[in-house]
Amino acid sequence: PILYSYFRSSCSWRVRIALALKGIDYETMPINLIKDGGQQFSKEFQALNPTRQVPALEIDGITISQSLAIIEYLEETRPTPRLLPQDPKKRARVRMISDLIAGGIHPLQNLSVLKQVGQENQLTWAQNAITSGFNSLEQILQSTAGQYCVGDEVSMADLCLVPQVANAERFKVDLTPYPTISRINKTLLALEAFQVSHPCRQPDTPAELRA
Repeated sequence: PILYSYFRSSCSWRVRIALALKGIDYETMPINLIKDGGQQFSKEFQALNPTRQVPALEIDGITISQSLAIIEYLEETRPTPRLLPQDPKKRARVRMISDLIAGGIHPLQNLSVLKQVGQENQLTWAQNAITSGFNSLEQILQSTAGQYCVGDEVSMADLCLVPQVANAERFKVDLTPYPTISRINKTLLALEAFQVSHPCRQPDTPAELRA
Protein backbone atom coordinates (compact mmCIF):
# COMPACT_ATOMS: atom_id res chain seq x y z
CA PRO A 1 0.00 0.00 0.00
CA ILE A 2 1.02 3.61 -0.64
CA LEU A 3 -0.29 6.38 1.62
CA TYR A 4 -0.25 9.89 0.19
CA SER A 5 -0.17 12.08 3.26
CA TYR A 6 1.11 15.25 4.92
CA PHE A 7 2.77 14.96 8.34
CA ARG A 8 0.48 17.53 9.98
CA SER A 9 -2.78 16.54 8.32
CA SER A 10 -5.30 15.26 10.91
CA CYS A 11 -7.05 13.12 8.32
CA SER A 12 -3.73 11.51 7.33
CA TRP A 13 -2.92 10.87 10.99
CA ARG A 14 -6.25 9.03 11.49
CA VAL A 15 -5.34 6.64 8.67
CA ARG A 16 -1.75 6.20 9.89
CA ILE A 17 -3.10 5.13 13.30
CA ALA A 18 -5.43 2.58 11.65
CA LEU A 19 -2.59 1.16 9.55
CA ALA A 20 -0.36 0.93 12.64
CA LEU A 21 -3.05 -0.74 14.78
CA LYS A 22 -3.76 -3.30 12.07
CA GLY A 23 -0.06 -3.92 11.46
CA ILE A 24 -0.21 -3.01 7.76
CA ASP A 25 3.14 -2.08 6.20
CA TYR A 26 2.90 0.81 3.78
CA GLU A 27 5.00 3.31 1.89
CA THR A 28 4.56 7.03 2.58
CA MET A 29 4.35 9.42 -0.36
CA PRO A 30 4.50 12.93 1.16
CA ILE A 31 2.24 15.60 -0.36
CA ASN A 32 3.22 19.01 1.01
CA LEU A 33 0.03 21.09 1.39
CA ILE A 34 1.96 24.37 1.57
CA LYS A 35 5.03 24.05 -0.67
CA ASP A 36 4.75 25.07 -4.37
CA GLY A 37 1.31 26.55 -3.67
CA GLY A 38 0.20 23.11 -2.41
CA GLN A 39 1.37 19.89 -4.07
CA GLN A 40 -2.19 18.53 -3.74
CA PHE A 41 -3.11 20.80 -6.67
CA SER A 42 -0.61 19.21 -9.06
CA LYS A 43 -2.01 17.53 -12.18
CA GLU A 44 -0.43 14.21 -11.14
CA PHE A 45 -2.07 14.18 -7.72
CA GLN A 46 -5.41 15.43 -9.04
CA ALA A 47 -5.43 12.51 -11.49
CA LEU A 48 -4.98 10.17 -8.52
CA ASN A 49 -7.39 11.98 -6.18
CA PRO A 50 -9.82 14.48 -7.75
CA THR A 51 -10.68 15.95 -4.30
CA ARG A 52 -7.10 17.36 -4.14
CA GLN A 53 -6.88 16.40 -0.47
CA VAL A 54 -4.84 14.03 1.65
CA PRO A 55 -4.91 11.25 2.58
CA ALA A 56 -5.28 8.92 -0.37
CA LEU A 57 -4.46 5.24 -0.03
CA GLU A 58 -3.50 2.97 -2.91
CA ILE A 59 -4.32 -0.56 -1.78
CA ASP A 60 -5.61 -3.79 -3.34
CA GLY A 61 -5.58 -2.23 -6.82
CA ILE A 62 -7.79 0.75 -5.93
CA THR A 63 -7.25 4.30 -4.65
CA ILE A 64 -9.43 5.48 -1.77
CA SER A 65 -9.67 9.04 -0.45
CA GLN A 66 -11.54 10.38 2.63
CA SER A 67 -10.11 9.13 5.91
CA LEU A 68 -13.24 7.50 7.32
CA ALA A 69 -13.90 5.65 4.06
CA ILE A 70 -10.30 4.38 4.11
CA ILE A 71 -10.61 3.24 7.74
CA GLU A 72 -13.91 1.47 7.03
CA TYR A 73 -12.35 -0.29 4.02
CA LEU A 74 -9.41 -1.46 6.15
CA GLU A 75 -11.91 -2.61 8.77
CA GLU A 76 -13.88 -4.66 6.24
CA THR A 77 -10.84 -6.23 4.57
CA ARG A 78 -8.52 -6.59 7.59
CA PRO A 79 -10.89 -6.92 10.54
CA THR A 80 -8.38 -7.33 13.39
CA PRO A 81 -8.05 -5.57 15.67
CA ARG A 82 -11.62 -4.35 15.38
CA LEU A 83 -12.13 -0.56 15.07
CA LEU A 84 -15.92 -0.74 14.80
CA PRO A 85 -17.64 -2.60 17.67
CA GLN A 86 -19.81 -5.62 16.89
CA ASP A 87 -22.69 -4.26 18.96
CA PRO A 88 -24.84 -2.07 16.63
CA LYS A 89 -25.53 0.54 19.34
CA LYS A 90 -21.84 0.95 20.17
CA ARG A 91 -20.99 1.01 16.47
CA ALA A 92 -23.53 3.80 15.94
CA ARG A 93 -21.90 5.77 18.78
CA VAL A 94 -18.44 5.30 17.26
CA ARG A 95 -19.70 6.58 13.90
CA MET A 96 -21.56 9.46 15.56
CA ILE A 97 -18.40 10.68 17.34
CA SER A 98 -16.24 10.12 14.25
CA ASP A 99 -18.66 12.11 12.08
CA LEU A 100 -18.93 14.90 14.66
CA ILE A 101 -15.15 15.37 14.59
CA ALA A 102 -14.43 14.59 10.93
CA GLY A 103 -17.48 16.40 9.55
CA GLY A 104 -18.44 18.95 12.21
CA ILE A 105 -15.25 20.24 13.84
CA HIS A 106 -12.21 19.56 11.69
CA PRO A 107 -13.39 21.01 8.33
CA LEU A 108 -14.19 24.38 9.96
CA GLN A 109 -10.57 24.90 11.05
CA ASN A 110 -8.59 23.20 8.30
CA LEU A 111 -6.16 24.91 5.95
CA SER A 112 -8.53 25.70 3.08
CA VAL A 113 -11.09 27.39 5.37
CA LEU A 114 -8.49 29.32 7.37
CA LYS A 115 -7.15 30.77 4.10
CA GLN A 116 -10.63 32.16 3.39
CA VAL A 117 -11.07 33.87 6.78
CA GLY A 118 -7.84 35.89 6.52
CA GLN A 119 -4.63 35.85 8.56
CA GLU A 120 -5.80 38.17 11.36
CA ASN A 121 -8.97 36.15 12.07
CA GLN A 122 -7.55 32.63 11.83
CA LEU A 123 -6.76 31.96 15.47
CA THR A 124 -10.10 33.22 16.83
CA TRP A 125 -12.02 31.41 14.08
CA ALA A 126 -10.26 28.10 14.76
CA GLN A 127 -10.68 28.43 18.52
CA ASN A 128 -14.40 29.13 18.18
CA ALA A 129 -14.91 26.18 15.78
CA ILE A 130 -13.09 23.79 18.10
CA THR A 131 -14.63 24.94 21.40
CA SER A 132 -18.12 24.84 19.94
CA GLY A 133 -17.54 21.25 18.78
CA PHE A 134 -15.74 20.19 21.97
CA ASN A 135 -18.64 21.47 24.11
CA SER A 136 -20.89 18.91 22.37
CA LEU A 137 -18.23 16.20 22.24
CA GLU A 138 -17.41 16.40 25.97
CA GLN A 139 -21.07 15.95 26.82
CA ILE A 140 -21.43 12.95 24.47
CA LEU A 141 -18.25 11.28 25.77
CA GLN A 142 -19.44 11.57 29.36
CA SER A 143 -22.15 9.05 28.44
CA THR A 144 -20.23 6.81 25.99
CA ALA A 145 -16.67 6.63 27.35
CA GLY A 146 -14.97 3.87 29.23
CA GLN A 147 -11.22 3.87 28.98
CA TYR A 148 -11.62 5.22 25.42
CA CYS A 149 -14.29 7.15 23.48
CA VAL A 150 -16.76 4.25 23.39
CA GLY A 151 -16.19 1.69 26.11
CA ASP A 152 -12.83 0.04 26.69
CA GLU A 153 -11.72 -0.80 23.15
CA VAL A 154 -9.93 1.54 20.77
CA SER A 155 -12.29 2.46 17.93
CA MET A 156 -12.47 4.71 14.87
CA ALA A 157 -13.74 7.47 17.21
CA ASP A 158 -10.40 7.46 19.04
CA LEU A 159 -8.54 7.73 15.72
CA CYS A 160 -10.46 10.96 15.12
CA LEU A 161 -10.13 12.32 18.66
CA VAL A 162 -6.34 12.41 19.08
CA PRO A 163 -5.51 14.42 15.92
CA GLN A 164 -8.32 16.87 16.77
CA VAL A 165 -6.97 17.44 20.28
CA ALA A 166 -3.54 18.07 18.74
CA ASN A 167 -5.16 20.73 16.54
CA ALA A 168 -6.83 22.26 19.59
CA GLU A 169 -3.45 22.50 21.30
CA ARG A 170 -1.89 24.00 18.20
CA PHE A 171 -4.57 26.70 18.15
CA LYS A 172 -4.08 27.32 21.91
CA VAL A 173 -7.56 26.17 22.94
CA ASP A 174 -7.98 25.94 26.72
CA LEU A 175 -8.75 22.26 27.38
CA THR A 176 -9.60 22.70 31.08
CA PRO A 177 -13.39 22.55 30.41
CA TYR A 178 -12.95 19.17 28.67
CA PRO A 179 -11.71 16.67 31.29
CA THR A 180 -13.11 13.59 29.51
CA ILE A 181 -11.58 14.55 26.15
CA SER A 182 -8.25 15.27 27.86
CA ARG A 183 -8.23 12.02 29.84
CA ILE A 184 -9.00 9.82 26.81
CA ASN A 185 -6.44 11.67 24.69
CA LYS A 186 -3.71 11.13 27.29
CA THR A 187 -4.54 7.40 27.55
CA LEU A 188 -4.45 6.98 23.77
CA LEU A 189 -1.16 8.84 23.33
CA ALA A 190 0.51 6.20 25.52
CA LEU A 191 -0.31 3.50 22.92
CA GLU A 192 2.39 2.60 20.40
CA ALA A 193 0.17 2.95 17.31
CA PHE A 194 -0.61 6.56 18.26
CA GLN A 195 3.08 7.30 18.88
CA VAL A 196 4.56 5.85 15.66
CA SER A 197 1.88 7.61 13.58
CA HIS A 198 2.41 10.98 15.33
CA PRO A 199 3.13 14.02 13.12
CA CYS A 200 6.50 14.50 14.83
CA ARG A 201 7.71 11.11 13.55
CA GLN A 202 6.87 11.14 9.83
CA PRO A 203 9.28 11.00 6.85
CA ASP A 204 8.22 14.52 5.82
CA THR A 205 8.30 16.08 9.33
CA PRO A 206 10.56 19.18 9.25
CA ALA A 207 13.70 18.77 11.38
CA GLU A 208 12.62 21.45 13.91
CA LEU A 209 9.34 19.61 14.63
CA ARG A 210 10.80 16.12 14.98
CA ALA A 211 10.67 14.24 18.26
